[in-house]
Amino acid sequence: MKKIAIAVAAVALFAGAANAASSVSGTVSAYNAEARVITFDNGKSVSVPLDVAIPASLQVGGQASIAFDSEGDRVNAVFTR
Repeated sequence: MKKIAIAVAAVALFAGAANAASSVSGTVSAYNAEARVITFDNGKSVSVPLDVAIPASLQVGGQASIAFDSEGDRVNAVFTR
């Protein structure tokens, strides 16, 4: 019974970590529209695929969020605030 509880706890921990990485948010520090790369003030850069719309309101110094697919490796959407 103890082994099952440990296994369940481990799965819950890793599932939570995967969900935490399903989006990135923050202040935009750089935006290369031609290359479609958004860089945040924490140093994280994200390349946005051509089939994903980038809001016209995206600007350096503004707030943005990027949502990824369930595996966390493909951008699904870009939002601004």
